Formats: sequence, structure tokens, C-alpha cells
Amino acid sequence: MSRAFRSLSNFNYRLWAAGALVSNIGTWMQRTAQDWLVLTELTHHNASAVGTVMALQFGPQLLLLPWTGWAADHVDQRKLMMITQTAMGTLALALGAMTLTGVVALWHVYVFAFLFGCASAFDAPVRQTFVAHLVGDADLPNAVALNSTSFNAARMIGPAAAGLLIAGIGTGWAFIVNGLSYVGILCSLAWLRKDELHPRAPGSAGGRGMLDGVRYVWKRPDLMALLGMLFLIATFGLNFPIFIGTMAVSVFHTDARGYSLLSSTMAVGSVVGALLAARREHTRFSALVVGAGVFGAGCALAAVSPGYLWFAAALALTGVAALTFTNTSNSLLQLSTEPAMRGRVMALRLGIALGTTPIGAPIVGWVADHAGPRWALGVAAASGFAALAVGMRYLAIARSAGTA
Repeated sequence: MSRAFRSLSNFNYRLWAAGALVSNIGTWMQRTAQDWLVLTELTHHNASAVGTVMALQFGPQLLLLPWTGWAADHVDQRKLMMITQTAMGTLALALGAMTLTGVVALWHVYVFAFLFGCASAFDAPVRQTFVAHLVGDADLPNAVALNSTSFNAARMIGPAAAGLLIAGIGTGWAFIVNGLSYVGILCSLAWLRKDELHPRAPGSAGGRGMLDGVRYVWKRPDLMALLGMLFLIATFGLNFPIFIGTMAVSVFHTDARGYSLLSSTMAVGSVVGALLAARREHTRFSALVVGAGVFGAGCALAAVSPGYLWFAAALALTGVAALTFTNTSNSLLQLSTEPAMRGRVMALRLGIALGTTPIGAPIVGWVADHAGPRWALGVAAASGFAALAVGMRYLAIARSAGTA
């Protein structure tokens, strides 16, 4: 088997990847449909409303951080995921039913986004760390990269499928399909070969939970620099539902299919980045720095793109960079963290990666509404260049101390 796909030789990982791909396609269909519903059906191109939905959906990652990290280290991960996946599937079906019957209002979407975010807050750190149970540390970077490939392959398929469904039979059906897609991941979890899993040492029952994780990170300059870079890009840069949606409807005046095609185009770049990551034998901090710099450049090019096709090309480049950055941060954290602390550290990473959205999304949405979507992309570009500066400073200090 090709070096880039070596983790697929593992039965448990292969089964997990198949179920996750089905679920991820449904997730991207819902994300596309939800943004389109808010932007064009429940408001008149209001980017701030989209930002509010994002804030409510990702805010629980930070709000529930003390409990989600503890759960990832102490609760049976397989059973916890079956509960969270069932909850998210039920919420998707309920939102779909309300949309199809015409009773959905903007405040309903806000409530569902928050509830979905609460379930996802417990699910996300477990899904991140569960990969190590499937393949072990030797193939962990490859498995993480293949997970990203699956997620972004779904990102190519899901928005395109959602665009066709929205244009053909209505927005609500995208939510219904997502609800049904959770059957895939639930079946894969139920059919895993338990005797082939790689068990981890459970976290200590004592201590102060997430506070121990924070103290652990505080003593590690490499992790502090990594999370600082992640904070900048996640807060102000990874708000693409706002960037793509507002550019599509306000600048290029496209319909649902044109909007979904832009999301899929960005995903093409992300898949390329994931496959490149899967081929790497080693994960280095320098890749994080390169990813941040190219991300800033890609967002800057997107901000000044003169036409739809130029904008799509810039999104593809940004997708490669964003995937390189996020995938490298994931692998570096998992490989350099003690197994007993891994769940809490990954929960902290996800709290920063997703939980900072309530800070950045409303700000970026306000900029898009008042100064235009191109200026909002300029904010994203600045976040990439700021993260680049943080990473270069850390590398300079580490090399001078002989620890790089």
C-alpha cells in the first residue's frame, strides 16, 4: 500500500474512515445549507447573523472546556462518541423537519446551533484522540492526515450536493440527509474489533482536570507558540462561511450552486494539503510556520481577486495552507503530549480552534457588513501574517538555545 495510505491497512481504521466519510459529507451539507438558509432565506445577506450562528455553534467548545477535556481522558471514548453522534443526528433531523414545514425562524437556527455545538464540544476532542487508539503512535501522523483528507474530500462533495438539493427540492432536505448520515459513523463504532485497539493510560482521577492541562501547556514554550498561532488564525482567519458566502452573494451575485462550488473548490486545495501531509514521515514546527505564511498570502489574494475564477483559485491555495496549518498543529500536539494528558490538551486545542469563533466571527461579520467582504478577508490575511511572526520568533529562540 502507498506510504500515503498506510493506515488503511488497519481494519479498525479502515472501518472508521468509511463511516467518518459518510458522516462528514452530511456535516458539510448541513453547514452549507445552514449558512445559505440564514444568509438568503431568513435574512437579506446579513453576514452578522451568519457570524452569530457560528459563534453559538462553536462557542461551547470554549464554554464547556473544563468538562470536555476531562471526559476525553476518563470516559469510554467509543461509548461517548455513540451518544454525541446520536444527539447531533437527532438535532439535524429536527431542524430539517422544521425547515421543510416552513416554521423555522432565525432564532430556531440559533438554538439548534448552540445545542449542536454542545454535543460537538464533547465529541470533537474524543474524535481527535480516538485515532491513536485505532493505529498507535507509529502511524498517528499518517492517520491524522488521512482523517483530514476524508474531511476535506467530504467538503468537496457535501457543499456541491447541498447546492443541488437546495436548488432542486429545498434547503431542509440537506439537514435530513445529514441526520441520516450519522448512521455510518455509528455502525463503524459498533463494528470495531475491540481486541485490536491500542489502549491508552487513563488520566489521573485526581488533580484539577483542565487546569492540569493548562499548567502542562504553560511549561512548554513550543506548545504555547503553537496555540498562540492557532488562536490568531482560528479567531480571525477560519471564518470561511462568512467570507465565501458574502463574496458569493454580494460581490459575484451567484446562486446556491455557485456558492457551494466555491466551498468545494477550497476543499480541493485542502485535500491536496492533506495528501501531502499524509506522505510526510515526520511532523515539524517549520511546516506550521510555512502554513501560516501561505494562509496569509492566500487570503490576501482572495481579497483582491478581480473575478469569480480568480477568487476560486485563491481559495484553493488557502485551502492547502489552512489544512497544512491545522493538520500540523494536531499532529504536533498529539505526538508531543503525554498520553494521560492528551485528551485535555486536545480539548484545549479545540477550545482555541473552534471556541474563539464567538470572538472572531461577529467581528469579521461586522467588517463584511460595513466595509465589505474584501476587507473581511484582509483581516484573515493579517491573522496569517501575525501567526507567521509568532512562529518565526519561536523558531529563532529555539535555535539559539539549541532546542529546535
